[in-house]
Amino acid sequence: MNSKILGSVAIVAGTAIGGGMLALPLATASLGTIPALLLLVAIWGVSIYTSLLMLEINLRTGVGLNLHSITGKNLGRVGQIIQAASFLSLLFALTMVYLMGGSSLLESKMDLIGMKMDNQVAVLIFTAIFGGLIAVGVRWIDKVSRVLFTSMIALLVIVVAYLLPEVDMSLMMRDSTEGLVSGSALTNLWLAAIPIVFTSFGFHVCIATIVRYLDGDAVSLRKVLIIGSTLPLVCYILWLMVTLGTLGGKTVYGFDGSLPQLVSALQSVAESSVLQQFIDLFANLALVTSFLGVTMSLFDYIAELIRAKESTMGRAQTWLITFIPPLLCALYYPDGFYKVLGFAAIPLVVMIIFLPIAMALRQRKKNLGGYQVSGGTPALGLAGLAGLTIILAQLWVAL
Repeated sequence: MNSKILGSVAIVAGTAIGGGMLALPLATASLGTIPALLLLVAIWGVSIYTSLLMLEINLRTGVGLNLHSITGKNLGRVGQIIQAASFLSLLFALTMVYLMGGSSLLESKMDLIGMKMDNQVAVLIFTAIFGGLIAVGVRWIDKVSRVLFTSMIALLVIVVAYLLPEVDMSLMMRDSTEGLVSGSALTNLWLAAIPIVFTSFGFHVCIATIVRYLDGDAVSLRKVLIIGSTLPLVCYILWLMVTLGTLGGKTVYGFDGSLPQLVSALQSVAESSVLQQFIDLFANLALVTSFLGVTMSLFDYIAELIRAKESTMGRAQTWLITFIPPLLCALYYPDGFYKVLGFAAIPLVVMIIFLPIAMALRQRKKNLGGYQVSGGTPALGLAGLAGLTIILAQLWVAL
């Protein structure tokens, strides 16, 4: 496996593993560990199928095109407008999520060393440091992502290895069988968890960029998407077992979506000060890798949309459009990490399920040949049903 494929796998997996890694225990704590793991596997199945479906569409439309152009060629101007609105809503929301999550962790670090940092200052510092990397281009982000993702996985292995012996299997089974709530309250918690779990597998935003980066090599791209989407599943399973199995669903549910509280609680389980630092570093790397993958895709899309020139001024213009809207939201809505991640599922469903299904149906009628994901029309129908379920779940919770 060459370095470009490894880098692409890191971008795909790193885009998924981020806010999702930290939000999953908060979202699924009340369901019980076993039901949460089953939900993860089901959503992963939908995610990997839709990613391969998007690969099929991309390769048949043209290597080097971004999602905006691909949609326009297949669904015309109306489809393009729907796709653009969904794509921008999704990526702006996710960028806002990671800015809020990153700034809250930065604030908690300052508190530990006796320094009080204002949330707005923390947001600005996080944006300046990590957002600045986006302006240098995909090749540099590839290199940075490899280092950060490898470090994150190494830390995850260390943290899981040390905390697994602390997992209380009886606690996990009790949470799974008895539950924390029942009746309509449990139904609402299930409906709230589904969109967040789905969004946690939202690496699809970088597919067009990866297709261009790997020059449309279908075999390599299929390998990248399968491995890149399976790594998050494995990481999520291990992470849920460690968090819910050591802290208990009731404790995590009581954090009310607070990332610093989750990290602090896990650190309290670890007796070693070194391991406590590893947990803290892991949480930060999880956010940063996902932040880079999402904002790289947003930057690339906006550059194509406004036809920005490959000059310092052109990249600066694209950078401002990429970061100013989510930055303003993060500055004035600092506690929305958990809620915004759930709402991001709606444009994500439109973008990676409904529109790809419509494009695939149109392309397949033309018998264009080339790569085609298996499953035929029945698989498209099941994917559409899954997308409808996710949207209805989020709307139910919101209303």
